[in-house]
Amino acid sequence: MATAIANKSAATKTDPSKFLSDIIGSSVSVKLHNGVEYVGNLQSIDGYMNIVLDETKEYVRGQPSNRSYGDVFIRGNNGK
Repeated sequence: MATAIANKSAATKTDPSKFLSDIIGSSVSVKLHNGVEYVGNLQSIDGYMNIVLDETKEYVRGQPSNRSYGDVFIRGNNGK
């Protein structure tokens, strides 16, 4: 069992695309340069680090805003 975990960890370090494909559907947090943070379910991510989230909530400076979104597209160059 420990060997399987070590092998997965080693594969993740050498293949980030494998790690990213493994977390599709998981809840993630994306912080932008302007301090806004979006928390939602990861639907897709591409080679440019463009991200699509659904069931997304917005946080400003760590505080929840009154905004919730169905789907959010975040360009990769906006992330921190």
